[in-house]
Amino acid sequence: MNRPLPSLTHIRGATRVAGLAVIRATEADAATFLHGQLTQNVQDMGCGQSRLAAWCNPQGRMLASFWVYRRAADDILLLCSADLLARTLKRLSMFVLRAQVKLTDASADFAIYGLLGETARALPDGPHGIAIPLPLADGAHRTLLLTAPDAPIPEAPGLAPDIWPWAAVRGGVAMLTAPVAEAFVPQMLNYESVGGVDFKKGCYPGQEVVARSQFRGAIKRRAWVARVNAAVQTGQGIFLDSDPAQPAGLVAQAAPEPGDAVATGGTALIACLSIAAAQAALQGSGRLTLGVPDGPALADLQRPYPLLEDV
Repeated sequence: MNRPLPSLTHIRGATRVAGLAVIRATEADAATFLHGQLTQNVQDMGCGQSRLAAWCNPQGRMLASFWVYRRAADDILLLCSADLLARTLKRLSMFVLRAQVKLTDASADFAIYGLLGETARALPDGPHGIAIPLPLADGAHRTLLLTAPDAPIPEAPGLAPDIWPWAAVRGGVAMLTAPVAEAFVPQMLNYESVGGVDFKKGCYPGQEVVARSQFRGAIKRRAWVARVNAAVQTGQGIFLDSDPAQPAGLVAQAAPEPGDAVATGGTALIACLSIAAAQAALQGSGRLTLGVPDGPALADLQRPYPLLEDV
């Protein structure tokens, strides 16, 4: 497994994306309500803009994460993991109270496609749908495209379905799923470094914890990208062999490497690791393993993007 990572830059195409759901917030207080719930400044988003956001409990732990898209002043879409849809919609609705906002499951209103490489950079002309640019994956552009369910499939080469989730992992921005709900504060997944946390906005659930973690040097875990020659489950523990008494981190997201595309094998993963354990592995003074202290070894540990030094 200790060999150069495959490149995504030569791959292009589009595929239908599974595992995502859409919550729609409408009416006059939609932006104000979400602004008070999420780590993102929703109120100053312009129409047609999209941003990453987390929704936290009072302890600052992430309950869900979203790609937020503002269609109009009073019409906002939240893309989240489908396995968190029901509980998120139910719990978020509990905080509406007297706000003039309506939250609904709009998943059936859209077909969601993933566009990769040059296809993501050059969307077809005309009313192609809602485009949400995502962070690069190994230098390759990525875009989520939402269309009407009966709209034509995007005119692009077909992308093997397993390439998209693999590229998402290589991008290093984990989207929260049910196995790891309430396991992380946003900075553990580097959200402040990819535009997912606004430290200058007003209060939201968990805001004091998130801010204290940032400004008092309390961040002890960070997200890294790695590979392992084994099947991986989100939420699995990761151990450092020199300190096997307790896990040094958790798997935040994982996807098999697509053999048809780049003939790699194994699994790519986003690992939330203690900074000390990651440094030990990088310096060769420890070995990170999956699941148990003597489990398969992680390889090719790296940061997928620079961390933000000044917020």
